[in-house]
Amino acid sequence: MPKQPNWATPDRQAYLVKLFNRSQGFCVFGHRPCPYPEHHYELFIEGLIADWVREDRAQEQAQWQAERKALHSLGERRYPLRGRFSNISKDIFYGKQPQFYLEGIGISGLTLKPFAKVKIASSYTRLYIDLADSLKDMSKNARRKALRHGRLTDTASQRIRQAVRHYLDH
Repeated sequence: MPKQPNWATPDRQAYLVKLFNRSQGFCVFGHRPCPYPEHHYELFIEGLIADWVREDRAQEQAQWQAERKALHSLGERRYPLRGRFSNISKDIFYGKQPQFYLEGIGISGLTLKPFAKVKIASSYTRLYIDLADSLKDMSKNARRKALRHGRLTDTASQRIRQAVRHYLDH
C-alpha cells in the first residue's frame, strides 16, 4: 500500500469527498453552466491541495523554530521584570566599573614632561595628568617605548594608574 502524502489527513480527505458529492464533479460553487474553469472540481482541488501543502510547511517550520528555541534557551529570563537592574545588582555593577579610562600617554610640548590623557568614567571630561615623578624609576628605554608606542609593562601601567588615582583623590 503506497504511503499517503502528508497533506492527506482524514479530515481533508473527507472534505474532498464532501465537495465532490456536492458538486458532482462539476462547479464547486453550484453554477449551471459555470463560466469559470477554475471553479471546476479538478482545478479547484489542485489549488486547495497546494494551499494545504504550504500551510503544513509553514506549521512544520514554526514547530522547528519553537523546538530549536526550546533546545538552545537556558530557561532563564533574559531581562529583569522591572527596569534594567535591581538595587543590589546596580550597586554591584557600578562598584565594579573603573573610575577612569587611560586613553593615551605622551610628552607635553610646554613642560617637556610625560602626561596621561584620561577619560573620566560616565562623563565626557578628559584630564591631562602630569606623570613626571611616576616614570622616573623606569629605564630610559622603557620610558621611551611607553611614551612613543604606548607599550606599557605591568609595572609602568600600575604606576600610571596610581598617579591618576592620586590626582583624582586630591
